[in-house]
This record gives sequence, structure tokens and C-alpha cells, in this order.
Amino acid sequence: MTTLNLTENAITILKARYLIGNETPEGMFRRVARAVAQAEAPDDQAKWEETYYDLMVSTRFLPNSPTLFNAGTGQGTLSACFVIPIDDTMESIMQAATASAMIQKYGGGLGYAFSNLRPRGSKIATTQGKACGAIAVLKMLSSLSDMITQGGKRHGANMGILHVSHPEVMDFIHMKDDNATAQNFNISVAVTDAFMKAVENDGQWQLVDPTSGQVTETLPARRIWDEIIRGAWSTGDPGLYFIDEANRHNPTPHLGNLDSTNPCGEVPLLANEACNLGSIDLGRFVMAPARGKPHFDFKGLEEVTRIAARFLDDVVTVNSFPVPEVQEAVALTRKTGLGVMGWHDALIQLGIEYDSEEAVALGERVMGTINRVAKGVSLELAIERGPYPAWRPATPGEPPIRNATRTCIAPTGTISAIAGASSGIEPIFALAFVKNVLDGKHLREVNQNFLRIAHERGFYSEELMDQVAKTGSCQDIPQVPEDVKRLFKTALEIDYPAHARMQAAFQAHTDLAVSKTINMCNDAEVQDVARAYWMAYENKCKGITIYRDGSKPMQVLEVEKPKEKGIQAYGHKEAPEKPRERPATMYGVTERVRTGHGNTYINITLDDQKRPFEVFTTLGKAGSCDMANMEAVSRLASLALRSGIHTDLIVEQLQGITCHPVWDQGVQVRSAPDAVALALKKHASPTGTGTPALQDSYGTQMGLPMPKNGNGNGNGKHSSGQICPECGGPLAFQEGCVVCQACAWNQCGG
Repeated sequence: MTTLNLTENAITILKARYLIGNETPEGMFRRVARAVAQAEAPDDQAKWEETYYDLMVSTRFLPNSPTLFNAGTGQGTLSACFVIPIDDTMESIMQAATASAMIQKYGGGLGYAFSNLRPRGSKIATTQGKACGAIAVLKMLSSLSDMITQGGKRHGANMGILHVSHPEVMDFIHMKDDNATAQNFNISVAVTDAFMKAVENDGQWQLVDPTSGQVTETLPARRIWDEIIRGAWSTGDPGLYFIDEANRHNPTPHLGNLDSTNPCGEVPLLANEACNLGSIDLGRFVMAPARGKPHFDFKGLEEVTRIAARFLDDVVTVNSFPVPEVQEAVALTRKTGLGVMGWHDALIQLGIEYDSEEAVALGERVMGTINRVAKGVSLELAIERGPYPAWRPATPGEPPIRNATRTCIAPTGTISAIAGASSGIEPIFALAFVKNVLDGKHLREVNQNFLRIAHERGFYSEELMDQVAKTGSCQDIPQVPEDVKRLFKTALEIDYPAHARMQAAFQAHTDLAVSKTINMCNDAEVQDVARAYWMAYENKCKGITIYRDGSKPMQVLEVEKPKEKGIQAYGHKEAPEKPRERPATMYGVTERVRTGHGNTYINITLDDQKRPFEVFTTLGKAGSCDMANMEAVSRLASLALRSGIHTDLIVEQLQGITCHPVWDQGVQVRSAPDAVALALKKHASPTGTGTPALQDSYGTQMGLPMPKNGNGNGNGKHSSGQICPECGGPLAFQEGCVVCQACAWNQCGG
């Protein structure tokens, strides 16, 4: 029997999110193995339970998080993501809202296509009114998602897709430009081959009302393209969904089109379908003999793929869903998605650079093997158990198959942390970082492969590791050999063409799609985004998401910032001897913010320069200990403001304090002090006299090479990174999702 060997971090994650009551990690894997093996013949269940248990305990394969959460508990679903259809009727819209609420209650991510909805302002014959439009429906579903906070830890992840011919497409492209609207949605434009050719040929493009078929506007295709690219460069949205490429590989066109995907874009699905996913840790298949060069164990990969593919088919059988339409749709096609994690780990162990042609070639061979073996298992299961009910032969004599799809590269944010592996096919994001632990202490986390090689090659020192932890990178450290630097390039140190080539290599051998973020440095230009999107199209990817570092203004990481010479923390060259006196009459603003303590009313008085002077806070629970604590916070903040300490520095101290996080109008409010920080930040005067900038990009904070000029916001400052709502650790954009590098919290349920 395989022995479980987990890292301390993995055990912490399991205890925090997965284990039930006094359950042990071994008990969790036993619970899941027993539940999934119930799909097997009665006489074989014990054998398959042991097989599945050994597979998961070895962490060579792990199913998606909902399977680990819910299998064997008698409640919840084992699937992570769903696509809900929306047609152009009030009944369909409200039915979608109801289904969404039930699914998100259990933590499921949702994808929607809004392309069938008539544009805003269209006449409604039954009421003589006017339609609200596709974007308004998306915003309604976003508000619903905010309301369902899934235990207070995170709101639901969503994908919104609109066809490039829809009359509202230009507004859709820019709907998230304010970095406040629908922040729980990823958005993508569904682009066709015809549109891409129109862009290439500088042709015209017609916008068409989906209900009447009438052309509402004709404009240059390149204008739409340029707006998509500029939006992606500015904010990371929208992505592209290459809808024709996805439907060329639709195994069941007689059931419908693949109009939408799950939240991270790797699973194009029919209406009401769900994804049943799991991932193989490729780092476990590198064999390093005492003598000779390390090599990849393809025989071992085939053996694990055979078991994992059967496991996922069994998951479909034992699964249950909160909505009957989903149960029926999943049963018709029995789609599974076997993917990978630990790809960069495997390359490092093999001594292969991520951005090399050798890595791309090996990626194709690895995924080709998984795809071939998983299909073979599905063909065998069709003989043993029968094909999926909607199966139709595409060509004469084609053998029946059990699962309409078998492979998919899905987000692995949390399960990769349990396995101690790098995420999906992404490059590692940082070689080391410092995370906060109890009692204000800090714990240094270092990539184990880098640590091992540093010892083996003789350049290890505590001082060097501290330097790597401070910067996240080894590129500017003279003691590190050049070949090691090339091997350990991080996501922001790898050029975007290498990211795109790797995605294309895995997509070529994947039934569904690939969840990957094309990371770009802050100084990437608009043309770089355009080239990346075009590369994805030419290489037959089904979608693409880019993230230019610093393009999303979010909360800062808690890092020590160097102070400019002569500038003190309070933003003046000399501290005032005593706080400013309060005038008899002052004017101000009151912000109402929803917090975990109830509605919180924050009153900010302003001085004659319109700068915050004092802050008073009232909680819904008047007279409680919470109210007393907030009065203390407000008094100290007011004293600091009147003493000349810059508002940004007060915000920096209060923001991110986490107690009972909730969502308020698309913004996560982590606690009542965090609400005060949000209100003060909203009304702070601009910094600009040597005051420490509040917002720094993740790349800057990790010490990665960043330009000193602007990010397109016109202020010459980098936008901020984001802190984890659970542990305060650094977040990164990977696999089309936001993932904590410290505790593996993520917005997408991987």
C-alpha cells in the first residue's frame, strides 16, 4: 500500500478546507475512493477502491476539489463548473438565475453565453416596453453571485461570452474598464474565422440583432479588434473564445453548439453540461538514476492515465447535481477532462528550459500519450458498459466510445498545492516568498527544486535564500550559475511567445481546451497583446487569456517599501508638534459599506483642501464590543490624519485585515477596519509629493524587472498586486484564475 507523504503546507490546506470533522488526509482519500468505486461491479468494488486510494495517496493523480470535498458525504456535487443557457425570454433568464443560485450554493463555477439576448432598447411586443440588453442580464447575474458568498470565503467564479456580431459587443468589451463592474466575471468575445479574416483584410463587420436578424450597424472589423486588444492590455479583459475552432471539435453537434465555456475557459460545453475533471502530476514521472541523465517515465504515465480515466468515468456515474437539467445533460455525453499539473517541475527535473523547443516537443509527446491512452480506456469502457447515450458515429465503422471528451487542461490551484506541484502547465510564478503565519511571524517558502539544486551545485547559503525570498527571482544574483538562471525563469521572465507556444502544444492533444494565462510584464505593449491573441488563433487554440502585470488595480501586498531620503512616513519632511485643531464646522461624506458585522456607516470629514481630516464609524451592532473596537480604530485614524500622516499610509495599515469577509457591490470587504480603509482610499487626495505610492504591481513587489514608466493609467505608477483574503499572502494570475502562492486559495475551485 502506498504511503502518504504530504508537505506541511498541504496538510494545512486539507485541514482548513477538505477534511470533515476529525477526518485525516488518509481518511479523506479513503472516503473518496470508496464513493467513486461504487460505480464498479459489486465484486470489483473493493479492488478498485484500493486502486483509486493508492493513486490519490501517491498524489500522482488528484480529482478536482468538489470531488474531494463531497464524494461519500451524501451531499453536494462532484463537479467544479457548469454552463447554463440563456434564451431571449424572461422565463429563461429567471430560470438561469435560479439554476445559478443552486449551483453556486455548492461552490460551482458558471459559464453563460449572452449572444441570444436582444440588444438594449429593442422593443418587447408583449409589454410594449424595451429590452434591458445582454449586459444588463450579465450584471444581474453578477449581483446574484455576489449575494451567494459560498460560506463567506469567496464569491462564485463566472464566465460571460458575447458573440462578436452582437450589437452590444463594443459596450461588452469595455464593461469592466472601471475595475468595479462584474468583477466576479471573466469575459470573452466569441470570435469567428470570418471575423478574423475581416480583421486581416481590413474588411467591414456587421452587427446583427439575434432575434430579428436585422443588421443594426456596420463598422470596420479592425476597430472591434483594436478595442478588444486595448481592453485586454488595460485590464486583462476581454479574452477571446475561438468559437469556430471549438465547434470543429464538438463531438455532439446534433445536440447543439458549444456557445460558452466554464469560468476559466478550458471546458467548452453544451447547455446545462458540467465538467468532471482531474489532473496528473507530471513531476512524479521523472526518473533520476544514480548515474546517467534523468528521463521521463512514459510507461508509468500510461499506467496512471488508464486508472485516472476510469476513475473519472466512475465519477460521472456516482455524481449528483442540484438541477435536473444538468443531471440529464451530463448523462447524455458523459464528458470527462483528464489534465495535468507539475509540468514546470518535470521540465526542471529533466534540465529542460521552459521556453525551449525541447520543452514544447516534450509537451506534445506527454499530452499526446495521455490523450491516446484516455481514448483507449473510453473505447474499452464502451464495450464493457456501453457508449454515452448521445453517441453517433462521425464516420462509417467508427467504434462507439464511453465519453464524448476525455482530456482537458484545467486549473489546479489547490490540488497542485496538495500534491506539492507547480500549477497546470504554467511556469512557476516565484522561486520563493515570505508568508505570514501566526503571532506575526514570517515563514520563508522556497521552491524545492531550486533548494535541491542550490545544495547540489554548491551555491546555497542562507543569505542567498533570503535574497531570493525578497525578490522571487534568481536572475540578478551573481552566485547563481547562468544555466540555473535559465532553468528557473519565472512566469514574468518568460516571453509571451513561449507561453503561447506551450499552450498550443498541449491544445493539439486535448479534447476540450487549455486553462492558461499568458503572463506579460508591465512594459508589454498593445501590439504584444495583439500578437499573442493572433498566435493563439493561428495555432488553433480554443481561447486565450492574457494578464499584463499591474493592469488590475487591486490591494497591495504587505511588503516593506524603502522611504525616499528626507521623506518621513507621515508624508512631510518634519512632523507637526501636535495634531491640527478641529474647526467648529466641517463638511464631509458618509459611506455605507456592507461588512460581516452588518451595515457599517463611515463618516469622513474633509479639510479645506478636500483631504480626509477625521473618520467616525458606526456599526449596525451599536453598543457591542465590535463597536468599541471600531471607535478605537476611528479615533487613532483621526489622530493620525490630524497629525499629517498621509491617508495612503493609514489605508495601508487597515486594508486587508480579515475577519468575516463579504462582498459589497462587487468589492470584497474583509472586515470593518478594511471597510474604513476602502472608504478612506476612495476619498484620499492623490499622492505625488514623494509620498510612498500605495499601488505597486505584483512583479515589482516580487523584485522582478519592471519598467519605471507608466502602465497605461496615465499616472506613471504601477497598479497593485492583490492579497489573499484568507492568509494575506501574494496572489498571482495563473490558469485563467487568481491563486494564492502561499495557501492555494483561489477564485475558481481548482
